[in-house]
Amino acid sequence: MAGDDVARMLAAVGARLRAVRERRGVTLAGVSRATGISTSTLSRIETGRRKPTLEVVLRLAKEFAVSLDELAGTAPAPEAGPRGTARHSFGDDKAVLPLPRYVGGLHAHKHVLPAVERPPGRPRQVSHEGYEWLCVLYGRLWLALGDQDLVLAAGDVAEFGTRVPHGVANAGSGGPVEYLIMFGPQGERLRPRTPPGAGRRGTGDRRAAE
Repeated sequence: MAGDDVARMLAAVGARLRAVRERRGVTLAGVSRATGISTSTLSRIETGRRKPTLEVVLRLAKEFAVSLDELAGTAPAPEAGPRGTARHSFGDDKAVLPLPRYVGGLHAHKHVLPAVERPPGRPRQVSHEGYEWLCVLYGRLWLALGDQDLVLAAGDVAEFGTRVPHGVANAGSGGPVEYLIMFGPQGERLRPRTPPGAGRRGTGDRRAAE
């Protein structure tokens, strides 16, 4: 395996660890207590500012009950998602595909929530440092943001500071949900360059979750 491939793999581990931790509603402090790894080290790994050692990855894999292949993105026979999209599962049925990125700055990854027979209970919320931009590609996504409940459809976008408690779930039935996330661990935001009012169209009102 080439050095560049190893670097990309290690850079992606942090995003996968963060996705598993948030999906299970565990804080950095909780992981630190369970593993003995400092919260600052965990935070730097998740945000791509530090490459994890093999010992750290092994301890975290054991804590989250996931395989090294799943964390490295080398699990065999990835399952096909909607329209043939490859996906990697994390054992909690949520698929996360980190997109190519450099260490530091904005992180980008795609999430896929599996189909459900009926909407679940209110999503479990987490909060942490940073800023997030979310765009739904397919399906209907339930976003619990503080005390608000929003249902976002394909093409809907939400952005928020991640100190606000937040959580997501599949709001529909019979189909999966695909969405993109841009996350700035240091509060970085996207910078629109389109002149105000250029090509603007009404976006409609947000729909409250039923």
